[in-house]
Amino acid sequence: MAFEHVLENFPFHHLYLCLSISFLIFLYKWLSPFHDASKNKPPSPQKLPILGNLHQLGKLPHRSLRLLSQKHGELMLIYIGSKPTIVASSANVAQEIMKTHDVIFSNRPQLKVACKILYDGKDLAFSNYGEYWRQMKSLCMLNVFSNTKVRSFRGVREEEATLMMEKIRRLSLSEKAVNLSEIFLSLSNDVICRAAFGRKYTGEEGCANLKELLGDFSEALGTFCMQDFVPWLGWVDKFTGVERKAEKVARALDEFIEKVVQEHLDLPNSETNITNEINTQEKLQSFVDILLEIQRENSSALPKESVKAILLDMLAGGTDTTYTLLEWAMTELLTHPEVMKQLQDEVRDISKPKLKVYEDDLKNMKYLKAVMKETLRLHPPLPLLLFRESSRDVKIKGYEIAGKTQVIINAWAIQRDSTYWEEAEEFKPERFLNSSIDFKGQDFEFIPFGAGRRGCPGMSFGVIDAELMLATLVYEFNWKLPEEQNFNVIESSGTTVRKRDPLLAIATPLSNK
Repeated sequence: MAFEHVLENFPFHHLYLCLSISFLIFLYKWLSPFHDASKNKPPSPQKLPILGNLHQLGKLPHRSLRLLSQKHGELMLIYIGSKPTIVASSANVAQEIMKTHDVIFSNRPQLKVACKILYDGKDLAFSNYGEYWRQMKSLCMLNVFSNTKVRSFRGVREEEATLMMEKIRRLSLSEKAVNLSEIFLSLSNDVICRAAFGRKYTGEEGCANLKELLGDFSEALGTFCMQDFVPWLGWVDKFTGVERKAEKVARALDEFIEKVVQEHLDLPNSETNITNEINTQEKLQSFVDILLEIQRENSSALPKESVKAILLDMLAGGTDTTYTLLEWAMTELLTHPEVMKQLQDEVRDISKPKLKVYEDDLKNMKYLKAVMKETLRLHPPLPLLLFRESSRDVKIKGYEIAGKTQVIINAWAIQRDSTYWEEAEEFKPERFLNSSIDFKGQDFEFIPFGAGRRGCPGMSFGVIDAELMLATLVYEFNWKLPEEQNFNVIESSGTTVRKRDPLLAIATPLSNK
């Protein structure tokens, strides 16, 4: 009776009035043609209430945004929910953002899921631009990603390449197709685990399934979170399961990284260090040991949560880059047998006297490097890079860009732009043979790893790893597609764009090596 009494006396007319006023304000905000009319904003497609232009992004946003930019221009304003976002689809605009105004556009949007998983933005990839980020980047570039440090793991990469070949050779005896996608994922994960943690973590009790965990991590980062884009509807995330999944992934990843860190704290300078059997038994420090050593010297400069966040960056980024690059490179080679033959001729000519591919020989493999560059051009692992955010008002191409505007740089569209590339949609590695264009951030028509301050610091490690693995694959085996396979190059949706279906191929060991 008490509940019925409340209903009878509830002031519904006040509620209806409030809702009506809120709805009118909402309509004015979203539909008024005079809203912000005084500002010279970039051209923009028509948006919907609440959704903005979200409905136009589709499952493959890099493709959808290119189509929109062809209609609205190289610099375009869209709304993801209520979040204003500029989209750069030309090298000229990308250069203004990542070079001319690099400092203004060096912030990251503070996304709820990324903050939850990565210790409230204490990693390198998603942390905001400022003193903390500068210190972390300087620390990592000097101690972890320097050329000397990358080269020091040569023996690890060569050993894992040998193990990969032995696995493929066993599988080839059955004359069945080899699942290269699965092999590349395991290989990438094993190499980065040995470099970052000192050993592999495969199928161990207490480690869950690391590959599955990394898949959950990537999926969680790519999940649409209402709080980020329509804040007043943030409560929806509780009902869609976004918050619950983010907490679950964050907890599982933290348990794994905590286990790794604790192992190294319990056994300092012990067998957790890597033994490089190829290089005269030289002891190599893993990334975690380097970071913990720095922390012991100055814990205030590098808190434990920062160590764990940076290690997560390395684990996820190192696995994704190598795996995605290898999968697309082999996909293109299998569909372009003449390119495969030219690459095999080069690799076998250089490596045959040694009966094996060694990392020191890669510098002489010009066509291999051209194949890698062309793969990165057509298939950048992060086609939209990582989003940026403006720290204050600025003008780009004469248009006014407000502070706190999100920034998408469509590297995929830029790298397929016929303005810069002849036969832009075709796989032609020879375009790089007599070209000085490189992916290190100086040529803005070719930016698979970004550019400027927020360019990927670990690109060298991922690329040399992929180069060695690909050279070894084409040296050791002849490859062809299964006759019964309905082969396709359809992309998967997600932050990292991979091949949707597993890459299967028939391997025939090279005789008379």
